[in-house]
Amino acid sequence: MQHLISNPVVGVWAPRALSVQRFAAGLVFFPHGTQKLFNFPPREGGAVELFSFMGFAGTLKVIGGALIMLGLFTRPTAFILSGMMAVAYFMAHFPRNFYPTLNGGDAAILFCFVFFYISTTGGGPWALDTSRSAKTVAAN
Repeated sequence: MQHLISNPVVGVWAPRALSVQRFAAGLVFFPHGTQKLFNFPPREGGAVELFSFMGFAGTLKVIGGALIMLGLFTRPTAFILSGMMAVAYFMAHFPRNFYPTLNGGDAAILFCFVFFYISTTGGGPWALDTSRSAKTVAAN
């Protein structure tokens, strides 16, 4: 097991894997917002009102998902989305049933902790935040 930890390939690709994970999380999260706001992909019940609680959540999902994919303002965006998903779980899913597999909240829990992880680690080397900070350091 020790040889896997000290493997130079793992050391090089671990930060890049964080960027891939960040992009994948944003890519999967983004359509949850488009579904609420634009009814795409189509869902039963259609789009929600923009100036409602669900409309606010949809707006956060579209904007936040796009920012996470780009790696722009990654840490604060991921922290806000993590909190939003925790609230979504306890408001919409937890009252239905204690078990996440039975109350449909397993995706909300997973998004909550993935975004919390991203908020602590940042977007990785392939994030726009990284290139912005490199330009700032070079300018100073």
